[in-house]
Amino acid sequence: MKLVYTDQSYESLDESLRFLLEEQGWSLEKILEFRNAMLDKADNLVTTYNHYQQEEYLEHLGKGHRRIIHGYFKIIYRLEGGLICVTDFFDTRQDPSKMKG
Repeated sequence: MKLVYTDQSYESLDESLRFLLEEQGWSLEKILEFRNAMLDKADNLVTTYNHYQQEEYLEHLGKGHRRIIHGYFKIIYRLEGGLICVTDFFDTRQDPSKMKG
């Protein structure tokens, strides 16, 4: 399996990191550490992609989205052929209706 990130996932991650920096007052060092931990967790999907739960808020799309929980964040992904597609980094403190698949 090969891991790929959608443009939407990168935009969601950037938006979340900006929020943590500007609104939550995180230091740049803490932001970079958190970003690296999120990406490392996602990178591990290559060997653990079947270990995680279905994402119930995206079931209506019928694409088999799954989630990894990391702190207040969900890493949303789905399988497409031989690819693991990370589609979103979602801060769970938001309204779930904002989640994008």
